[in-house]
Amino acid sequence: MKKYFENLANALLGQSYARLNSTEQRVIDSIADNTSVTEDINETFTESLTLGQKLADSISNFGGSWTFIGIFIGIITGWIALNAYWLKNENIFDPYPFILLNLGLSSLAAFQAPIIMMSQNRQASKDRLEQKNTYEINLKLELELMRLHEKIDSLLGENSGFN
Repeated sequence: MKKYFENLANALLGQSYARLNSTEQRVIDSIADNTSVTEDINETFTESLTLGQKLADSISNFGGSWTFIGIFIGIITGWIALNAYWLKNENIFDPYPFILLNLGLSSLAAFQAPIIMMSQNRQASKDRLEQKNTYEINLKLELELMRLHEKIDSLLGENSGFN
């Protein structure tokens, strides 16, 4: 079987099997075994997430939604209206310029930014896996087409005298 891999690698990629990188070896193995290299990256990636990563993704999804923006605008408007009403009655909870509100907004931004960045980094990792899988599929398709062309050329040469 090793000889078959060597011949296949030399014929399709012009290199010995041992000199191929792991992705190319996997594709050659797939061609030799007549198996698929296609993989559901979403399922594989989702299964490997920890609870913290899933929580970060949920927070990031909610933090980037219109629902969050609507709730956020409502809270800020309510905070300002409530304190403006109390200001009129001299029961000031957070007087203008609303320093406590400012602290809350700054804290929210300080916590939300790294959580969103964690989620984006994870998405970038997933994208790299998808690109690698796409490369393997394209390489296998290209190599299979080369083999098919060789077979067709061989058949045409044998049957019709064309070469």
